[in-house]
Order: sequence, then structure tokens, then C-alpha cells
Amino acid sequence: MWMVRAGEGGTLIDDFRNDSLVAIGWEPLGDMQRYATRADFTAAIAAHLGPLKAGQRAAAAGQTYRFVREMQTGDHVVSYDASARSYLLGEITGAYAHRPEAAAGLTNVRTVLWRANVARDRLSVAARNSLGAISTLFLLPEAVAREMLALAHTRAQAAQATSATPEPTAEEESEDLYRDVQAKGFEFTKDRVNALDWVEMQELVAGLLRAMGYKTRISPSGSDRGKDIVASPDGLGFEDPRIIVEVKHREAAMGSQEIRSFLGGRHDHDKGLYVSTGGFTKDARYEAERGRIPITLMDLDDLVKALLEHYEQLDVEMQRLIPLRKVYWPA
Repeated sequence: MWMVRAGEGGTLIDDFRNDSLVAIGWEPLGDMQRYATRADFTAAIAAHLGPLKAGQRAAAAGQTYRFVREMQTGDHVVSYDASARSYLLGEITGAYAHRPEAAAGLTNVRTVLWRANVARDRLSVAARNSLGAISTLFLLPEAVAREMLALAHTRAQAAQATSATPEPTAEEESEDLYRDVQAKGFEFTKDRVNALDWVEMQELVAGLLRAMGYKTRISPSGSDRGKDIVASPDGLGFEDPRIIVEVKHREAAMGSQEIRSFLGGRHDHDKGLYVSTGGFTKDARYEAERGRIPITLMDLDDLVKALLEHYEQLDVEMQRLIPLRKVYWPA
């Protein structure tokens, strides 16, 4: 089952319905029957559509290739009617055709027999999520295709095909999906932070402390005797609390010896923060717990959690270093 979008915002959905077809744009490519392989489509995209990023070029080539070469008569197809909040569901009845005289967006077509409408609100959250991709054309997951077909038939037929196992509610599915998006966002942010070089990592930690209300001084390059950053209310280290920060940006976990060395040069009223993107051994954590001054160990997960919590308070330079987008989700 293929999704073919009816133009940006679904503006061509009436043409799809009334003319019994699905269509894609890419008019500058002309008659795409002349392109045989995916490489041919990629070359045509590069030649006729001007400068594109590699990913955009690959996506365009993949979608046009699929429309011309992979879609088959008898395949199921859907398209979204945004105004009615429903999906047209039909069957492809013809091969690819080029209609140069047609209006924009309708020059490359396949004929369709539309059979049913499926209300978006009747679909599971997982299915709605799959249908929310921004591509013009893509293949739907098999489970979503089955759900669409079941909803297109009578309630009795759909009920027969339904498992006796209680289905999760829409609210439960939405919550699961939300947690999945959160987890992915967290991991991608970790990837971005971990890709920083050591100097950038040090700047990020200092920026995070400033976002928490401290003023910071970064030690010059060279021997710092276990002191990369000093954070304090006055920025000079005279007012308490004075936080001494060590930043280690490497794959290896820090051990107890590194923690002992860090603690050895501290004053009695100092507070310690040890940041290690490679994490800490069990012995290192034990050493920190029994240290003579309070010390917090911060691994990559802890660093990113703090970053997300205080992101809006970061100064512009730090936000440019790790650019993030806010995503709104229905409560």
C-alpha cells in the first residue's frame, strides 16, 4: 500500500478523486519513462532540479523511481484529504503515464479506482504516526495497510479480524509514542554533544553552569592541576559556593585514582564537579562518595539531562554550539 500525497497541503485531492488518479510533480524531468534505473533518476534530478543536498537528491530520486518503476497495477494506494480529515483508499489500475498538457502537479500520473474513505480519527496513534511522514510518496508498513483495509470494510468484517486481546487506548498509544520520541531526541542530543571536541565540551560545561546562575572562569590551556573551570557567585571564587570543575572528554571511564587526584588539590570549602563523557567505574563512584569534600560525578547522560533542563537559560553562543528544536506535543 502506497501513500501518494496530493500536493502540498493536499491541494490536489479533488483532482485525485474526480479524475481517478494519483500524481506527482517533478515536471522538469519530463517523461520519466525514459529513465530505467535509480541511477538514471538520480542523474536526471541533478541535471534538472538545480543544486540540492545529497539527502534531498536521493529522496527525490527514490520517490520518482518508485512511482514509475516499483508501483504496480493492483497495488493499494492512499491519499490524504486534509479538509475532511480522511484518507482516500483505492487500487492502482494503470501504468505510469506522462501528461505534459496537465496542470502543475498532475503531469506524472497513474490511474486509480477509489474504493473507500477512512477517517483519520479511527486510526490508531501508531498508524497516524506512520502516515505523518512528509515524503510525497512512500510505502506504508504492512500493519498500517492491514488496519486501513480493515477499517474500509464493514464493522462486522473488521470485528472478525480483531484479536480478542484488548487493544491499547488512543491515550496509551499516544503516551508510548511520546516516550519513544523523547528517547530518540535524548539519544540524538547525546550524539551531538559527544561529537564536540574537548575545548567545545569545556565551553559547554561552563555555559551550563552560567545557565544555572554561576559565573565562570576557564583555566588556560596547559597544566591546570585538576581545575578546568571555577564557578562561583562572584566569578572570582571568593564567594561560596566555589565549584571546581574537571572535564574529561574521552571514551575511557574514569577510575578511583583520577578522583583521588582531583580531590587532593581541593580546599576544605570547595565543591567538586567531575564531568566524564566516558563515565566512571564503580570504584570511582565509591571514591567520590567517601571524599572529604562534596563532589558530583556527571557522565554523558547526566550532562545532557542538565543541558535539556536549562537549555532555554543558555546564552546564545552555547545554543549555537548545540542547536535544539522544541517540539510541542498534545498534553
